[in-house]
Amino acid sequence: MKRVLSGIQPSGQLTLGNYIGALRNFVKLQNEHQCYFMIVDLHAVTVPQEPAALKEQTESVAALYMACGIDPAKASVFLQSTVKEHAELGWLLTTLTYIGELERMTQFKDKSAGKESVGAGLFTYPSLMAADILLYNADLVPVGEDQKQHLELTRDLAARFNHRYGDTFTIPEPFIPEVGARIMSLDDASKKMSKSNPNPGSFIAMLDEPSVIRKKLSRAVTDSGREVKFDPKNKPEVSNLMGIYSQCADMTVAEVEARYEGQGYGAFKKDLAEVVVAALEPIQQRYREIRESGELYDVLRKGAAEASELAGETIKQVKERMGFVLL
Repeated sequence: MKRVLSGIQPSGQLTLGNYIGALRNFVKLQNEHQCYFMIVDLHAVTVPQEPAALKEQTESVAALYMACGIDPAKASVFLQSTVKEHAELGWLLTTLTYIGELERMTQFKDKSAGKESVGAGLFTYPSLMAADILLYNADLVPVGEDQKQHLELTRDLAARFNHRYGDTFTIPEPFIPEVGARIMSLDDASKKMSKSNPNPGSFIAMLDEPSVIRKKLSRAVTDSGREVKFDPKNKPEVSNLMGIYSQCADMTVAEVEARYEGQGYGAFKKDLAEVVVAALEPIQQRYREIRESGELYDVLRKGAAEASELAGETIKQVKERMGFVLL
């Protein structure tokens, strides 16, 4: 059994892309591996957050983990900030990270573009992400394509530490599902569906009301044609919508294509909306039950205790090998 570590930032509403690309895979992985699933709230504050909103969204993301089917009896669900070793190892790995490595990070370039001043936390974010992973000696890390560069840095830092101080960290491997890993924006199929997009019509939030989902999908960008055909190169917008349909209806894109042959976009988008509503409604119902039951904090405390036990062992070994005095 391998060890798996992943997390999602509580910096906005989780989207259908988060569900298809990450959460559904988390649920599958918990039945096959030893899994640690975080809400990475320390990463969220690398950019300004309104305190009340951060607290609410952190609780919301944790509840959605469970509503999607992550079972606290099978996987550890916890908040990054409640396991102090994340910040401690984050700093220690920062001392091993070169400025040039951080400057090359594409996400830093994107998030800092056009800004007069940028926080140091945004710059050193990849070192903390490396600590998140190495703290648990994870074998597999479910990541999107946009995070592969950060995982490569994690692997480099693990190898650097092992070379300098002795074999300590497992070199993690990325876990990127072949299907459903990348759902694109509804208004621009060249961009990933993102909860941070300022246009709410660009994404389906997991907690969107059915009427909102129908409206967003009716307005989703297509093209000047009418053929429901999966052709990512020439018909990226339609192909993206077909991918969503395929994932939510548990059909192949070929089956979707055959179902709507000769029907045009109108019927397809109308049915797509109902397929998405049907996929999210049971999750939304379970989410409401979790929030009302008061069970959330108990689950997070349990997960933090489980994570802290392993994290404490790792940080002790790391500090001992680096020459710190342990009292």
